[in-house]
Amino acid sequence: MEVEASFRVASRINCKAAPYRNPICNYRTLNLRFPYHHRLPHLSNASFYTLKSCYCKAIVKESSTEVVEKGRKMYSHDIKLSSLTALCPLDGRYWAKVKELALFMSEYGLIRFRVLVEVKWLLKLSQIPEIPEVPSFSKDTEAYLQGLIDGFSLDDAMEVKKIEKVTNHDVKAVEYFLKQKCQSHPEIGKVVEFFHFACTSEDINNLAHALMLKEALSMVMIPAMDEVISAISDMAMENAHIPMLSRTHGQPASPTTLGKEMAIFAFRLSRERQDISKVKILGKFAGAVGNYNAHLVAYPDINWPQVAEEFVTSLGIDFNPYVPQIEPHDYMAKLFHSIIQFNNILVDFDRDIWGYISLGYFKQITKAGEIGSSTMPHKVNPIDFENSEGNLGVANGGLSHLSMKLPISRWQRDLTDSTVLRNMGVGLAHSLLAYRNTLMGIGKLQINEASLSEDLNHTWEVLAEPIQTVMRRYGVPEPYEKLKEVTRGRVVTQESMREFIKNLDIPGDAKMMLLNLTPQTYVGAAAELAKNIKTAINLVNGLTA
Repeated sequence: MEVEASFRVASRINCKAAPYRNPICNYRTLNLRFPYHHRLPHLSNASFYTLKSCYCKAIVKESSTEVVEKGRKMYSHDIKLSSLTALCPLDGRYWAKVKELALFMSEYGLIRFRVLVEVKWLLKLSQIPEIPEVPSFSKDTEAYLQGLIDGFSLDDAMEVKKIEKVTNHDVKAVEYFLKQKCQSHPEIGKVVEFFHFACTSEDINNLAHALMLKEALSMVMIPAMDEVISAISDMAMENAHIPMLSRTHGQPASPTTLGKEMAIFAFRLSRERQDISKVKILGKFAGAVGNYNAHLVAYPDINWPQVAEEFVTSLGIDFNPYVPQIEPHDYMAKLFHSIIQFNNILVDFDRDIWGYISLGYFKQITKAGEIGSSTMPHKVNPIDFENSEGNLGVANGGLSHLSMKLPISRWQRDLTDSTVLRNMGVGLAHSLLAYRNTLMGIGKLQINEASLSEDLNHTWEVLAEPIQTVMRRYGVPEPYEKLKEVTRGRVVTQESMREFIKNLDIPGDAKMMLLNLTPQTYVGAAAELAKNIKTAINLVNGLTA
């Protein structure tokens, strides 16, 4: 009775808290709703804890139904996939910038290349005289089979997926799809069982994955990399003569030119791009454990390793002769590591440009209607370089996992690579998105020569390096120490530096040269290096012009 009475009193006291009731209630919540000064004097501690327990249960009982009902209204289990409901932003917000990759790196692309491999294998078997069961096809039949590849559509891929619902095996679904397509054909119908002759699923899959990467790289990724390199090379050449203060360790250092700093990135990226293009994409076609076991039982007189090599290389893929059930993916690790390094260099570029924008070396061209900050109207944020950096990080995280995981497979194979390989397109797409963002950012940049010049005008101390070097040439004792005394921790001006030079005991022509030197002209060979960047890149790529 004591508890019930107290509960009624406490409930009346805290009626205003009712809208904030939480179905996940605990004693801490109740302590807040029933502070110490609201407790009835006669209520014991034991009775109060009993009251709290009762109140929590009452809240849960009363509120849980409401919460569930609200949840049903807010969340629909039959939600449809769209650009707004896609779990991955690549398939939603960023789709327009990365959709070229979908033709190669999506599940549709995987199925399409599986079809290609199965069809090409049947054509290869028809060309082997020692397999009379698969006679040479007529030109019309070969054209029909090629049409299955060239005309493969989204509807065809959906048909394969319907078959997979029954087979619960994605590669077998492709085989059944082709059998359905060819069952009634007068020539192919007689040999449909040879579509998957002596093949393990990984014979089909590894070549499909290889073709996915080969086409995605040549058609999308490397051209995008070339665009980035070209844009940065153009920046280098256009700004070859514009002097800029270097900032080693964040401190004023010997001047350079803006163009030469851009040339460094263009050259670094071009070397990595070249390494990427040189990675040999490998394939195997040696059966269940890489020994041509079934092949040799069926046709013991055929040189199956030679046939496999001919078939794999006919697809534009290099042949790997020593394999377990799978192609071991070492080439993928090398490829993804090279892309990671390209991306790391681009992160370095993005951050440097971000810093130069912060220093005022670059202005950003504004776009009508574009908002820089939701609360600060004056701001134009370097969002393209920030987006690029963020996406390069996501890309490298995924590609790093791929490169470390894929070469590892228990014994002749385990299935851990299968699900991981489905994420190849994620790392590539985030990389592509980053390249596009960097290009957008570069397109908005305007050089602020006044800011660059002002920085140099305030840092005459950077001439301490050439002055002490000339002093060494002419035997002036302790040149470094003398310049250190004059410059370190002091405000150095043009006048103070000129006064120091005038008092030097060095030949007149050397003294005149130093007196004419300014931070703007002390840039060494920077301008020439920047102007020659495209020649240097051509040499990296093995070109002479």
